[in-house]
Amino acid sequence: MPAKSKAQQKAAGAALSAKRGETKKGDLQGASKSMEKSMSEAELERMASGQLKGKPERVGQA
Repeated sequence: MPAKSKAQQKAAGAALSAKRGETKKGDLQGASKSMEKSMSEAELERMASGQLKGKPERVGQA
């Protein structure tokens, strides 16, 4: 499922980086921390990929 906002996409990217061991899991906070625990690497990859252009900064902002 692709991200619906820029914030979701950035959080998924941070969680993916930690899951791959590129950054420390302890550095995660908020949504990215729960995403890292609850989503698979493939799910995070799908959510983090794609263009940022045209997406709202946060969900609910159109």
